[in-house]
Amino acid sequence: MNAVDKALQTQLKNIQTKSKKSLDQLYAIIRKSGLIKHGEIRDMLKRDMGLGHGDANTLVHFYLKSQTEGAGESGSSDPDKVLGEIYSGPKEHLRPIHEKLMAGIKKFGNFEIAPKKAYVSLVSGQEIDLAAAE
Repeated sequence: MNAVDKALQTQLKNIQTKSKKSLDQLYAIIRKSGLIKHGEIRDMLKRDMGLGHGDANTLVHFYLKSQTEGAGESGSSDPDKVLGEIYSGPKEHLRPIHEKLMAGIKKFGNFEIAPKKAYVSLVSGQEIDLAAAE
C-alpha cells in the first residue's frame, strides 16, 4: 500500500472515530438520504453529520466507489445491459442518437465505456488531439 492509500485509510478510520459510526453505518445514512450526486451527499454529511469538507468529500468518494466497483452503478457489469436500462421506456428513442454519437467519438481513439445509472462515462488513457481527429 502506497503512502496516499495509507493516508486515505487513516482518514476513513478517523471519520469513523469522530462520527462514532462504522463505514457500513455511514453508507446506510447516505443510502437512506436518497441523494446520488457527489456534491449533494457531501453537503448533507457536512450539515447533518458535522463532518468537515475534506472528510465528507473523502467519505463520498469511497461510498460512490463502493457502489460502482465490479458492477457499475446499475448493478450490472455488462455495458449493453446498463445502456438498455438507461435507454428504456420514455428514453428508448434516444438510443439511436447515442449509437451515432459513440460511432463519431471512436474517431478520437479508444475509450472505455463506463455506463452509470443515468449517464455514460468515457475514459481515455491518452491525450486526444482534437485537431487531428477532424
